[in-house]
Amino acid sequence: MSATKIPFLDISAGNAEVVDEIRKEWDEILRTGQFVGGEAVNRFEAEWSAYCGTDFTVGVANGTDALHLVLRGLGIGPGDEVIVPANTFVATAEAVVLAGARPRFADVDDGTLLLTAETLKAAATPATKAVIAVHLYGQLPDMTEIASTAESLGLILIEDAAQAQGATWDGKRAGSFGAAGCFSFYPGKNLGAFGDAGAIVTSDAALTDRLRSIRDHGRMQGEHGHYSHGVLGMNSRLDGVQAVVLSAKLRRLEAWNASRRELMAEYRRWIDPAVARLVEELPGGAGVHHLAVVQVNDRDRVRAELAEQGIGTGIHYPVPCHVMEPYKEYADGSLPVAEAAANRQLSLPMFPQLSAADVRRVAVALNTVAGGGAR
Repeated sequence: MSATKIPFLDISAGNAEVVDEIRKEWDEILRTGQFVGGEAVNRFEAEWSAYCGTDFTVGVANGTDALHLVLRGLGIGPGDEVIVPANTFVATAEAVVLAGARPRFADVDDGTLLLTAETLKAAATPATKAVIAVHLYGQLPDMTEIASTAESLGLILIEDAAQAQGATWDGKRAGSFGAAGCFSFYPGKNLGAFGDAGAIVTSDAALTDRLRSIRDHGRMQGEHGHYSHGVLGMNSRLDGVQAVVLSAKLRRLEAWNASRRELMAEYRRWIDPAVARLVEELPGGAGVHHLAVVQVNDRDRVRAELAEQGIGTGIHYPVPCHVMEPYKEYADGSLPVAEAAANRQLSLPMFPQLSAADVRRVAVALNTVAGGGAR
């Protein structure tokens, strides 16, 4: 084994770039006591809207809440179906059920492992009210076709952009295509907080007002002020301390995403496609490569042998949502592409401070192991 290990993810280097700046801002929050909401949150919400190309941002506690609140804010609930790709993190389907609706699972493209217009159409029924397009791994699906298809079917388009901060399709950033875009800022994301955090972006002023009310216990303007609760709400507010972190990191996001693109180009240069198939990126998109995913045969053996060489990996995701125990009741037959990919997906090291030499070492080791040379 090499003396130097290559971790799957290392967020410490990125955090080190911003820690001094964040400490100064945290001192100000300690002075003002604006720990929940406040000026830091207002500032980040404005910055994030400007970055994404939308009119409004609603900061929330996490990415799952972002999805849940959007569904409720759009009036989606009991009796409604929402199309969800089966190849996604469970939170996408979870949010639909939490809103009282039913997930309607769709298969994905064999090359991108993302939703397509065709799989969207195949999943739609008369009860379908919305579709959640998931920008998995930091890549957008063909949003031109998906938006057109959703409109033709009379469906509300929602974006799950939890892994796609800064990714674009035809020059437009993730979150700006549908009725709303939902983001997670979990620490390992391209734009990550120092804990849980999330946001919703939209250009719908009325939806924004509803979301701001729901996230804050249903508070509305009324004669009882702070105690006027006009709708059933919940507690999902963005903390000021996390907003400070996000603002500091946002100033570096474009540079960090550029590094990820360079690293992915190195993976494409060195990985042998005959033994490991990198997830494809469509010509109209510019991904931000939250994850570097390949499909390989005998995935668990390959992963174990890479670990023996000091190379960390992950799996995103080993179980499609429609076969998970809590979601089986919503499944409607087999989804062969998602099911096959679940057994083959392997996530390679990917973070902005990774070096090109590290990527080459990972790729060479992968070529050998996946090709059977390390057996």
